[in-house]
Amino acid sequence: MTLPQDGMLTEEMKTLIRDHTAGMVATINEDGTPSVSPKATFVIIDDSTLAFGNLRSPGTLANIRRNAAIEICFIDVLARKAVRVTGTASIISKSKASSAMMAAFEQPWGAYVPMMSAFVSISISDAEMILSPAYDIGHSEEDLRAANLARLNGL
Repeated sequence: MTLPQDGMLTEEMKTLIRDHTAGMVATINEDGTPSVSPKATFVIIDDSTLAFGNLRSPGTLANIRRNAAIEICFIDVLARKAVRVTGTASIISKSKASSAMMAAFEQPWGAYVPMMSAFVSISISDAEMILSPAYDIGHSEEDLRAANLARLNGL
């Protein structure tokens, strides 16, 4: 496992995010309660910036406009590993998006880009790898992948 460096994503973290692009996004509602919403259009802009394309998230955008604090969790359910990212979100209209931002979305999400109303850029302040306690008692990643895949296939 690799550790982050002051809000920077490690290669291990970037691999997990690229392989499991659906992140659970936590924002804060107007009344102070938490709101968690899945987003599946994430891209890695650089070592300290993530972004997602807004498709159907008026509540998430409203929360970000009031309070830019955000946390995202990406999980590899087979390996029982996750990446938790904390940061500050900003909403970027497609008309004001840089060419680099547009290019980051075109390759993986080109069919969805016309449906996206905006992009949400996340400046990462903290990133951490989270491992299942199963690793603490000696299970290997290969063991966990095999057992969890068998369990999912049995559903």
